[in-house]
Amino acid sequence: MLIEISVLLGFGCLSGVTTVLFGFGGGFITVPVVYAFALARPEHALGAMHVAVATSTAVMVVNAGSATLAQLRAGRLRRDYLWPLIAFIGLGAVLGSFAATMADESLLRWLFVAYLALTIADSVLRKGFVSRRDDSLPRGLGGITTTAGGTGIGAVASFLGVGGSVLTVPLMRRKGLPMADATALANPLSLPVAVIGTAVYAFAATGTAPGTAHLGYIDLVAAGALLCGSLPTIAVTRRVVGRIPDRAHAIAYLALLVAALIAIIVR
Repeated sequence: MLIEISVLLGFGCLSGVTTVLFGFGGGFITVPVVYAFALARPEHALGAMHVAVATSTAVMVVNAGSATLAQLRAGRLRRDYLWPLIAFIGLGAVLGSFAATMADESLLRWLFVAYLALTIADSVLRKGFVSRRDDSLPRGLGGITTTAGGTGIGAVASFLGVGGSVLTVPLMRRKGLPMADATALANPLSLPVAVIGTAVYAFAATGTAPGTAHLGYIDLVAAGALLCGSLPTIAVTRRVVGRIPDRAHAIAYLALLVAALIAIIVR
């Protein structure tokens, strides 16, 4: 247990860094590591991925909320891109969370893998993500992107427990925003997914052994250890946002997606 807590603290620190720099909220870091630990416990053998996704959403509520406040104080949140997109993401999150509680365990895992792979391929192949023209002007979100796109983002993100930054960051890049602004927006846009997903998973049946420290599917011990690592890191990391070159920021974002993809496939 001591080794497990130490590892979770370390990954919590990493999730704090990725929350601020990439808007991940912790999902791509916490899902693989919690899945690995849950899989090793007999009581979780039939629901390890559900536990990982649920715990990820709970951690994301705190991480994304803390990072949102930091970005708001720094003046990096562009409110014209937040509303009403955030409302439709919340609507989609309701649909995706309920669907995830009824999904097959292996289906949930491989959809997570496919989701990562498609996002990486799209970001590499589509112009404008890795390299952005310095003189390009940001473009507004259209009606279809806001309504149908927002609902889709919320549904997919809550179904997989990943917050939505993997969809919102590429979307904002395609609209001409610099990485610092795109990743800053990812945190508040992840909040409805995290809050709704956590509420659904907290009241879902777990199938875990009696007496284990769980709230629904959420592993409270793992979530607490991850947050003990992430929150101090968020406070420190927020000071370097905006100092990273845009191209390097975009490449690092893709590198972390690749690392998360490899981790879940290998496990």
